[in-house]
Amino acid sequence: MTLTDRITSPPTRGSIATELSALLPRVRRRPGPPSLVAAALPVASTDPIDLFAAARSLGLEAALWFQPAADRFIVGIGRAWAVQPGGSDRFAAASSAWRTLMAEAVVADAARHLPEAGPRLIGGLGFTGRTPAGDDPWSPFGPASLVLPSFGVAQGGRGASLTVAVGPDQIDGVDPENLECQWDEIARAAGDVRDARLRTPAPDDGWGPGATDGRGATDGSGALRIIGRRPDRMAWDRTVGLFAGAVGRGRIDKVVLARRVILRADADLDIVAALRHLSRTAPESTTFAFVRDGTTFIGATPERLVRTTGRRFETVAIAGSAARGADPVTDARFAAALLASEKDREEHAVVVDMLRASLTPIVEELHIAEAPAILPLRHVQHLVTPVTGTTRDDGGLLALAQRLHPTPAVGGAPREIALALIAEHEGFDRGWYAGPIGWLGAEGDGELMVALRCALVEGMQATLFAGCGIVAASDPAREWEESRLKLRTMTAALGRLVEDER
Repeated sequence: MTLTDRITSPPTRGSIATELSALLPRVRRRPGPPSLVAAALPVASTDPIDLFAAARSLGLEAALWFQPAADRFIVGIGRAWAVQPGGSDRFAAASSAWRTLMAEAVVADAARHLPEAGPRLIGGLGFTGRTPAGDDPWSPFGPASLVLPSFGVAQGGRGASLTVAVGPDQIDGVDPENLECQWDEIARAAGDVRDARLRTPAPDDGWGPGATDGRGATDGSGALRIIGRRPDRMAWDRTVGLFAGAVGRGRIDKVVLARRVILRADADLDIVAALRHLSRTAPESTTFAFVRDGTTFIGATPERLVRTTGRRFETVAIAGSAARGADPVTDARFAAALLASEKDREEHAVVVDMLRASLTPIVEELHIAEAPAILPLRHVQHLVTPVTGTTRDDGGLLALAQRLHPTPAVGGAPREIALALIAEHEGFDRGWYAGPIGWLGAEGDGELMVALRCALVEGMQATLFAGCGIVAASDPAREWEESRLKLRTMTAALGRLVEDER
């Protein structure tokens, strides 16, 4: 068995080169500009974090999309092609560019029929679509960036596959044998990561939601100190009061105020350990990571913006939050109080009403649960209402996402007034935080989540984000505590917070 056999199955050395060598001459003989070429091979199940870690160790651009509870993942390595649109029309621009690319693409039959195979984009579309300033931590990510990986490994309910893509600008100089060697190197590194992991047992996180409070994480990079907050506590209290007053006067129904906390460790933060912690302690969420020029955007988000399959779609309303209890009895009491909370029900209803209003003009069927349920996460629980349906037209994932983003769960309602208040008073650029992140397949379907419970990590420093929905009954102290609970997801994964924000 070769080292490649650790990941690919039934792999024979040269299979990538063989597949691409059969396709490339077709493209090179065609008149006009070169087009995308993609081939696919079956692969055996592997640990996606091992593969992501291997790519990082080799200095390659990498992306991870992992849903542990469903045993689904995508790992993207390298860059064959990308679209990086900005502005309010970034969804339409990305969709148009992708459709144009795929219309001329040469794709092997296996890539159309193997489980989970085929070209797909992975990345994010930013909260506002504004281009970040050159000195902004978000600068490497741009306003939006959807990347077609050179090597894409995907696993779902029907199996797993490796898709190898060569972009139009790479056709003339590509050597299939070199791509084969690159994949062998990645496979070898992933095997080494796996062997090292198996020699080190995973930590025991203990029972239930109260097992860690974010001040004694089970893995990560040691002590974390807060070196910056925006807004600070005084500005937070003042802004919450301002927004609550605007809601109370009928100017707006809801507005989401976010805050940014900057942490520093004594050594480089351990991205891979953090990913393992997130996937282990938040299996119901989507664990994600995107690497750009040495900076990693990492998190575990519970909130889906939209998923599409043809004309079928799934989305969800998540708004209204409470802490988890340290034992089942306390936990159940907190959940009951959340379900009965007039303030949280009001905040949640704004999101449900917006989804209904946005979707009704374009749907054939729309199904919204009559009452919210509880979504229990590691450190916090939310009110949740699933929404499913069928659209009249097959507009694809990005068209539906443009209609829905940003929902009142991360922006507010009415949308334009809420966004204006955020821009005026929040005091920092959200970048990709609270924006759509996910993947887009060759036929225009895919899944986008909302980038929550996340951090931007570079070396010893991490920038964390959390937001709270402000309505008329909002209390600044309670909202501060809610945001602190939401930050726990990332502080617990990255290390041990040595000071408290209370």
